[in-house]
Amino acid sequence: MRTYTVAVAGLGLIGGSLALAAQRAPGWRAVGIDREPAVLQAAAAAGLTQTALPAGEEADAASPAARLLAEADLVILALPPQAVPSFLEAHAPYLRPGTVVSDVCGVKRRIVQVCEPICAAKGLRFIGGHPMAGKEHSGFGQADAELFKGASYILTPTSETDPAALQMMRDFAAALGCGRVTVASPEHHDRMIAFTSQLPHVLAGAYMQSPVSGQHQGYSAGSYRDVSRVATVDETLWSRLFLLNKDCLLEEIEGLSARLAEYRAALLAEDRESLEEILRRGRLRKEETDNQ
Repeated sequence: MRTYTVAVAGLGLIGGSLALAAQRAPGWRAVGIDREPAVLQAAAAAGLTQTALPAGEEADAASPAARLLAEADLVILALPPQAVPSFLEAHAPYLRPGTVVSDVCGVKRRIVQVCEPICAAKGLRFIGGHPMAGKEHSGFGQADAELFKGASYILTPTSETDPAALQMMRDFAAALGCGRVTVASPEHHDRMIAFTSQLPHVLAGAYMQSPVSGQHQGYSAGSYRDVSRVATVDETLWSRLFLLNKDCLLEEIEGLSARLAEYRAALLAEDRESLEEILRRGRLRKEETDNQ
């Protein structure tokens, strides 16, 4: 059986977990690239021995990162959204023609729009990707080879995507232990992620800014934990993601604001029947979606 090499650029929580999971998977070999020596040491200690400092803007064919990338069948750009294009521009010349390139960013329209032409010009095959797994805390110290077990991996091909690249990414997701591959356009991805991921982060952040939040001990249980969990956010990353998807996220915020206004109006009017109806609609919608 052939062994495929995946090079992961960026060994944070997601990139580190991808590399560790791939390293364990039959038929795959993982190499990691990161700019932090401490991260590289931790990765080596975790068994990910093929690591190298990035070449950066001064990339050349003799640099450690360029040599590792030249061996790759698949390159995963596990970098912040703003860093993906510059890294790809700097290192694309050192990838073999036909190499599949993907990313893990939480928004897809802008990433695909920028990265697909860069790859096409170099004879590379790009396909957007977004593994739906994570933790409240970041960094390689949180990386977990089991992180993707049973998770959904979203792939966002376009009319320009090579079917063989899509199949390689399906195979990669299976090797990670993902339970499902969801294929969507970049536009549909961003519309749905605004609801399933970004709006909950907005809600949790707003919820935790209540003036009584610091007094929750002794009064909180599962509801508090469920709503507040994702307030422990990397604000630098998530502010960028919000702005890259602002049209979809604004639509969701405006819809939520209108629905909250219904609760407010019913409370002000002391209208118990309206409150029951609003709560009933929410319960029935939850039951309906859980059974889909």
